[in-house]
Amino acid sequence: MISLVTLKLQQLTLRPDGLSGGHGLCAGCAESVVVRQVVFALENPAVVSLATGCLEVATTRFPDTAWRVPVIHSAFENAASTASGIEAAYKALVRKARIEPRKFTIVVFAGDGATYDIGLQWLSGALERGHRFVYICLNNEGYMNTGIQRSGATFAGTWTTTTPAGRAVHGKPQWRKDLTAIVAAHGIPYVAQAAVHNWKDLLAKVRRAEAATGPSFVNVLAPCNRGWRHEPEETMAISRLAVETGFWPLYEVVDGAWRLTGASRKSKPVTDYFKAQGRFRHLLAPGAEKQVDEIQARVDAEWQALIARCAAFKPPPLEGGGLGAGDSKVPPPSNSLLPEAGVSGEGVTDGSE
Repeated sequence: MISLVTLKLQQLTLRPDGLSGGHGLCAGCAESVVVRQVVFALENPAVVSLATGCLEVATTRFPDTAWRVPVIHSAFENAASTASGIEAAYKALVRKARIEPRKFTIVVFAGDGATYDIGLQWLSGALERGHRFVYICLNNEGYMNTGIQRSGATFAGTWTTTTPAGRAVHGKPQWRKDLTAIVAAHGIPYVAQAAVHNWKDLLAKVRRAEAATGPSFVNVLAPCNRGWRHEPEETMAISRLAVETGFWPLYEVVDGAWRLTGASRKSKPVTDYFKAQGRFRHLLAPGAEKQVDEIQARVDAEWQALIARCAAFKPPPLEGGGLGAGDSKVPPPSNSLLPEAGVSGEGVTDGSE
């Protein structure tokens, strides 16, 4: 197993790649990068529950597939329920001696539309029941697969095809839903926010998520150059700007304890983020100053609230993990009635930059 303490890019090339080339995702799309990083990070083989969306459409065009791991395609809304069924079926087959116990990790990949909106109640139910899986939200802040419509993850002021920027309304009027905090409120063992450009931070969080004896959730910012209106080669720079301006802080919640994993301060104003994307072009025009100031004030307030929340807690260390035989030092969620599936592996420390 590759240690996340000394993880290097060269070492990643030696690990199995869960997604091949030849898929239909756009040039510059962050989703394939996130998928490959997630599969690289896992200690155990992956079994994927894949929601309908850009990733599914572009990687599973009949009769071909770009996946090199087992995949079950779900509808838009029920990927978390599918993952619950995989876990329940595995436990039943082992209990009935139909199969031998084995190590594997159930991973859900779903977009923000399938997570924040359409599939929220399905996700909430699976979290409350305590099913063991790693849920990866590929957050590109909109329904990009169906025409760049707004979602609950879309930031206030954003141009989309359903929230156009005009004289009366300057983009989406509502603030985005704080889904990471909503998921954390379920009391599950591990929740985190990550961004595609910071691969060490993302890989470390995926390994921690895999270690949790219960459901875990990682909300990953995945810029969409088609919907965000930036050049394909700027994807990683846009992701970095989102973190530096405080639009997308990097943090984790371990058994209810909040901790920053990224920078402890914002280094750039929100206008730097706006200037890099065509979807915010109207916010840089004369007359939009008040709206920009309001957005900056709310970003600042949310940042200060996160800093205060993190200052009050110190999370415990986690171990490596996955679904299968062995023992875990990570306790199950207090509301889980399921027997522990068990994990094994070496300890994992923070891999953020």
